[in-house]
Amino acid sequence: MRLRQSAHLRDLTAETAFTAAHLIQPLFVVEDLGEPQAISGLGDNLRLGMTAAADRAARDVEAGVRHFLLFPVPASKHPQGRSSHGPRAAEAIKRAVGDAAHVWVDVCLCASTETGHCALFDARGQIDLDATLEALAGMAVSLADAGADGVSPSDMMDGRTARIRAALDDAGHGRVPIMSYSTKFASQMYGPFREAADSAPQFGDRRHYQIDVRSRTDAIESSRRCAAEGADLLMVKPGITSLDLIGPIREATGRPVGAYQVSGEYAGLTLLAERGLTNFDAALLETWHVFRRAGASYLITYGARHARRLGMPA
Repeated sequence: MRLRQSAHLRDLTAETAFTAAHLIQPLFVVEDLGEPQAISGLGDNLRLGMTAAADRAARDVEAGVRHFLLFPVPASKHPQGRSSHGPRAAEAIKRAVGDAAHVWVDVCLCASTETGHCALFDARGQIDLDATLEALAGMAVSLADAGADGVSPSDMMDGRTARIRAALDDAGHGRVPIMSYSTKFASQMYGPFREAADSAPQFGDRRHYQIDVRSRTDAIESSRRCAAEGADLLMVKPGITSLDLIGPIREATGRPVGAYQVSGEYAGLTLLAERGLTNFDAALLETWHVFRRAGASYLITYGARHARRLGMPA
């Protein structure tokens, strides 16, 4: 029922069309940032302060964007990843777009912890799963309290979807949907994003909680678990290297499955275009149709704001 409650959600999951309503535009909202800052390879996707991000979102809505995925980036790090910036960013963007767009917010600790990891650690240097899940659930509730239309956990911790769903329900947010990064690989394709979100790990890597790119069974089972725990929407990431999984995950779960055209994929197109080696608009539209052909119910793409220029129907 959560996916039927608004026109934005019904359009996002519609199966008999491919329109701008199936696209989600990421937005980086950086605490206490003055002038906008460029992000390597991401074109007109910038690190923006609160006011600039709200203005950008309002202009994106005028250009036809109907879904945003916010990445709040706090000004300082905290050992437990605590920050009030996310709720304030969600409130500001939602105020700017009103009911004209659906505002999703990323739920993760990597941008706010001193370690840059998506989890909290105990005294032995091991992931403290219960403390991490508690922090993620609290973050999701605070975002919903601030007016976020949906939450999108990207941390890949075991059991996080169930903990977030229970916390939202207990807090009176039973109608807030969860768009889960349900199949997320440990990939080399995230570089520009980590620059934008200031979220590079300060030690080691994320291979002990993100999925090994060689593991098809684990990838499908990860999405099955998220669906069983209450995720309303599932997602593969990176998108282009996960095309073979979209259909099988949808068949295994009965849930809509989207794809994240990640920063490295998008940057590849922008850099090719800068060298005169491709037509950016044509190449971007080509990739979108390939994702849709593979069965993607929706797309997260840094080019969603260009859909009208590319001739996508509203």
